Amino acid sequence: MGFGEIDQKAINTIRLLAVDATFTSNSGHPGAPMGMAPVAHVLWNNFMKFNPKNPKWLNRDRFVLSNGHGCMLQYALLHLFGYDLSLDDLKAFRSVDSKTPGHPEAHDTPGIEVTTGPLGQGVSNAVGLAIAQAHTAATFNKPDFTLVDNYTYCFLGDGCLMEGVSSEASSLAGHLQLGNLICVYDDNNITIDGDTNCAFTEDVSKRYEAYGWQVLTVEKGDTDLAAMQKAFEEAKAEKNKPTIINLKTTIGYGSLQQGTHGVHGSPLKKDDIKQLKEKFGFNPEESFVVPKEVSELYGKHASEGAAAEEEWNKLFASYAEKFPKEHADLSRRLKGDLPEGWEKALPVYTPADPAVASRKLSETVLSKIIDAVPELMGGSADLTGSNLTRWKQAVDFQPKSTGLGDYSGRYIRYGVREHAMGAIMNGLAAYGTVIPYGGTFLNFVSYAAGAVRLSSLSQIRCIWVATHDSIGLGEDGPTHQPIETLAHLRALPNNMVWRPADGNETSAAYYVAMTSKHTPSVLALSRQNLPQLEGSTIEKAIKGGYVLHEVEKADVTLVSTGSEVCICVDAAKYLKEKHNVNARIVSMPCFEVFDTQSKEYRLSVLPDGIPSLSVEVMSTMGWERYTHEQFGLNRFGASGAYKDVYNKFEFTPEGISKRAVATIDFWKDVPNVRSPLNRAFQQII
Repeated sequence: MGFGEIDQKAINTIRLLAVDATFTSNSGHPGAPMGMAPVAHVLWNNFMKFNPKNPKWLNRDRFVLSNGHGCMLQYALLHLFGYDLSLDDLKAFRSVDSKTPGHPEAHDTPGIEVTTGPLGQGVSNAVGLAIAQAHTAATFNKPDFTLVDNYTYCFLGDGCLMEGVSSEASSLAGHLQLGNLICVYDDNNITIDGDTNCAFTEDVSKRYEAYGWQVLTVEKGDTDLAAMQKAFEEAKAEKNKPTIINLKTTIGYGSLQQGTHGVHGSPLKKDDIKQLKEKFGFNPEESFVVPKEVSELYGKHASEGAAAEEEWNKLFASYAEKFPKEHADLSRRLKGDLPEGWEKALPVYTPADPAVASRKLSETVLSKIIDAVPELMGGSADLTGSNLTRWKQAVDFQPKSTGLGDYSGRYIRYGVREHAMGAIMNGLAAYGTVIPYGGTFLNFVSYAAGAVRLSSLSQIRCIWVATHDSIGLGEDGPTHQPIETLAHLRALPNNMVWRPADGNETSAAYYVAMTSKHTPSVLALSRQNLPQLEGSTIEKAIKGGYVLHEVEKADVTLVSTGSEVCICVDAAKYLKEKHNVNARIVSMPCFEVFDTQSKEYRLSVLPDGIPSLSVEVMSTMGWERYTHEQFGLNRFGASGAYKDVYNKFEFTPEGISKRAVATIDFWKDVPNVRSPLNRAFQQII
């Protein structure tokens, strides 16, 4: 197709909206939007399929801005194409409570698919979106009923490519042959520190060819719209490889500072804006101008998107007649509802059942619910046999050509790529048709901390199956034994951390994780066997904390999680026999869920008048909110058989009893011992 004067006017409108917004807020990044406006125009107007009036239409093309500091590019596009984002919203760029925050936030702005921020996350999210699309298409498309055939487009910059997470995700995308993923690399040779020659001189094209991607190059990324058009056409024609388009651009194109890092992260000066608007044929005295013909051009494409959705709705209605079961399943998934009665598949235990490691209990839950919840899709970072995340009948998500599975498969082999796995799970969750889970050792969730944080911020449901949760993993030693990890993860807002003590608590953890639509969960699971506890039930455990063992005239409350709860049970017996001390036992599998219970309930669990001691083989940080004294591990662990390691650090009935007696002695002369839950104000906002 030919390009004319209207295309250039539209491109310059995008550029100047970004310039005006960053100038008005006196903050932001005008350079990338100015450089990428031409390719954004070609992509959004000539290729992308979307309906601004329904940003959640399933078969829309997904757009991810991985270089999220350039978000005014995306905000300008969303406004111009008719999403619910006004000129006033653009004028409020980077101001408190606006719909145009300083980096894209999925729950703040209509049309934003994923929350990007730290560089490299967005392109990794895009891989997740592409996996979800391929899986959904393989699951629901039928002959003559192509319900799902959307593409995922991603813009990324030098910073994204330098971050290791993008390498992990891109490597996997190449292996998975995701032909539905098309990335545009803004190759402008500039980062915050200046020219990329100071730190980034590798051959990106060769790297991506080695990953198994199709690599295309557009030499004149500032002006050659026809070459961009051709590149996108070639990218869509390649069905068995993801594509990266190496687009040579000039950062801050048209500015007096074009091509320098000075235009990367600072608004343009007044004189620069004046000459820029004159050069582009705009009135330098006016700001936030959208020419009528540009609105009409983009409005036409938006109307085409609305018509495409209307056709899709008709197709989906016909699909319901021929494939009622699949139609009902997909409709339910799109609402975010779980299948009715799925929770009946959760296993229930009694003390007569054998002792089992909670990682094995997790495997049992997954094998029980996997058929009941068909949208559950999981994998492991090369630790399948240790995390126990794969059920017996699982089919791997693989390209058919590998002979290892197909795209309808629900088990993902992530390889040794924890960080990419986390970011990909965020993309999977954002697509809208799957619930992702991923397995690794608890300590290595730290490798993925950036992605876990964005799960919480994005308010999405994904589940970490984090096994080998303590010094109880034994011989692998301090490098593998998590100490600070739970404190870190518990400090994250909107993140649930579960450390179940037995089978019923493991089922409870899965129940709450699955039913919490807007909250990620980390399940910390043991390598060593744990007995089924007297007094535990799913109903009690789903409150996050409960009284496992009550006694009259209690002298102390022992509060614990996971593998230490059964040791506290033995400690209570030891205390009674050796010291005539009455100990209550509280199991606290999830702080965050316990914190949401009524104060009356929480004080019934951790009441006034009784000193309390927490017992957990981790950092004691955070426990002061619940207990008067803390017994934990504020140093690194040790290598050896797990029982020997527990003995070394005195996590035994005797060691706990010694500290329980010390707690009683210290608090005995304090009148009116108050529960740590009693505070001037709640710490939860």
